[in-house]
Parts: sequence; structure tokens; C-alpha cells
Amino acid sequence: MQDGYTLLMDAARIRSLRLHNQSLSQPEHTEPASVVRHLVAVQAQDHSGAMWSLGLRMVAGSQDEVEAAFNDGRILRTHLLRPTWHFVLPEDIRMLLRLTAGRVHTVNGSMYRQEKLDAATFAQANRALEAALQGGQHRTREELATALEQAGIAAKRFRLAYIMMQAELEMVVCSGPRKGKQFSYALFDERVPAEAGHGSREEELARFAARYFAARGPASVQDFAYWSGLTLAEARRGLEGARDGLVMETQGGVDYWRRPAEPPAGPAQRAWLLPAYDEYGSGYKDRAASLPHGDEGALFDNAYMHSLVIEGVVAGSWRRLLEKDAVIAAIRPVQPLSAAERKLVDAAAQRYAQFLGMPAQLEFETQKGK
Repeated sequence: MQDGYTLLMDAARIRSLRLHNQSLSQPEHTEPASVVRHLVAVQAQDHSGAMWSLGLRMVAGSQDEVEAAFNDGRILRTHLLRPTWHFVLPEDIRMLLRLTAGRVHTVNGSMYRQEKLDAATFAQANRALEAALQGGQHRTREELATALEQAGIAAKRFRLAYIMMQAELEMVVCSGPRKGKQFSYALFDERVPAEAGHGSREEELARFAARYFAARGPASVQDFAYWSGLTLAEARRGLEGARDGLVMETQGGVDYWRRPAEPPAGPAQRAWLLPAYDEYGSGYKDRAASLPHGDEGALFDNAYMHSLVIEGVVAGSWRRLLEKDAVIAAIRPVQPLSAAERKLVDAAAQRYAQFLGMPAQLEFETQKGK
């Protein structure tokens, strides 16, 4: 290391460090909230896939364990960072909304105008939501739509979706426990502990940046801005405040930041059946280090949305088929797998089966266009 720089020799080192820092190559967490705390936020519009993202990073987690943590409120699901759902902890949700809600509102602005949602309408809607949820009530979106309609607020389709997202961003509502297979909402202040106080925006930006680079490094400031939803200027300010606890490495003229700890020597001889939107992919703007076989458009489609990863490389896609007594993982590799790779994939499927609590079967299909 010279003057704070270390040369990143190749993409394999980026993959090795990311797998380690994301707790994929060496899962160390023993409960779901610990994973979310480490990752800060976990993209979660696909609820079952997001639960598996947590399970992958646990020593021996199960779907029932993650669902229980969600239903108990140890993990919350709400809109922040970007206009999509994320898992987040009650202890972090206020800070993350302070930092990112404004940007999400800006992105949503055209839809607010299209649906004729102005400040007065949002205020009226939020009062109706508070009345429907107060006293520990948990209501589904359909139940809240009825409450809004009774209050004289049209609430269907996109209009309802943006009313509810605005209420999440303004700390009026957040996720409640599941009611059967349906999601519910709860009052934010009844689900989230009050804060004794908080730091300045600059202090919170620095804390946010430090946690991002610790959990996802090596990553660039552009990666951080993309993932967090912050402007590039704010991402740079956050990094500046956090850089004393990080090390910088370079490759191809790009600066990558990470925590100082080194992973064990050697590649991770493992395969992973990652869900769509897993943080190994969605945590970065530039995913080239893990995509040596081509662009994402050539690998995924609406059926095969999930990633087959072998030793950190996206080696194909897969889909989940739930049968009565088993789960089928239909694998579509980029190129034929060797016998050794098949064993790694089989081990990954068995880990997924343990998480779900049912047997798993593998099927191999041909890559599209071949």
C-alpha cells in the first residue's frame, strides 16, 4: 500500500471481497435482524426472495424464522432509498427516511401530479390512515382503501399506491404483520421506537456511507449514490466523512472503497442461488465484475429472474417452481456446467431446501437463444 492506494489486480479480487463483506462466502449471522443491521437495507419488493437473501447470510436460518422476525416488527418493510420496498430495522428507519425520502418524493413527483395528489389531499389521506390504524390496528391495503374512500378520497390503483408510499415516506405508516398471505400496515410511531435525538445531516451521511462501504465494498461513490438514492454530491460528502475508517483501492482508474479487513485467501468455492434483487447485484451501479459472460439482458427474463452465482460470477439464471411437497429449482446456465460445478449447485439447492423446510429438486434447462 502506498499513499492509501492498493492496486486491484483483477475483478476476481472485487468479487472475493464483496462476497466476504456481504456475508455470503462466510455466513456469520444467527438471526435475521443481524443481517439487515449489517446490510443497512435490503431490497424487498419480492418478499419471499428478500427473506431468502437474509437466510443466505445466516449460519442456519429458516424462512419461518425470517417471517417471524418480520411479523414481530424486528424487521420492517417500507419504501426508502429508492421508489421500492426495503427491509430495514426500526433503529435505522428514521435516519434512512430523513436522508432519502426527499429524493423519492422528487422521483414520484410526476405520478403525484398525474394522480392529482397535492399537499392538501395527502394531509387528508394521512389523517384517515391514522384514524384507521390507531390503537395497534393492522390493516391491509384493501382495508385502508375502503377507509380512504369513506373519508372522501378516491383510492384505487396507482392513486392508492402513491398515497400509501407517501404515507410511508412521511413516517405515518410502515409494515405490520402479515394477515394470512396479505401484507398489512401499522402506524409508524406505534411500530418504531422514538429517538432520543439524532445527529446532523452531515453526521448521518457519514454514518450511512461508512456502513454501506463496510457491507458492500469494494464499491465506488457512484455505486453508493445509485444504491442509496442520494445525489452524487451528497454521496461524496458522506464518503468524505467516512473515509478515515476505510481503505481505497483502484482499478481501471476507478476508486473503490471498503473496510480494511481482508477475507481469507483463495476464491470462494461455492455456488449460490441468489434471489432477484439480492444485494450482491442490486447493491452496485456497476456490476461488470460479476458479469463476465455478458450483459444482464441476455441472462434474465420474466421467468428466469434469479441469479446462479458460482465463485462470485453470475453463471446463469434460475426460477423457483413450488410443488406440493418439494421445490424445483430450474437452472439455466450460460454454458454447460462441469461435474464439479454441478456439485456446487446441488449444495446450493440443498441449502435453499433447508431454508424452506422442504425437499429441493434441480432441473437444468438451455440458455435462451442457444
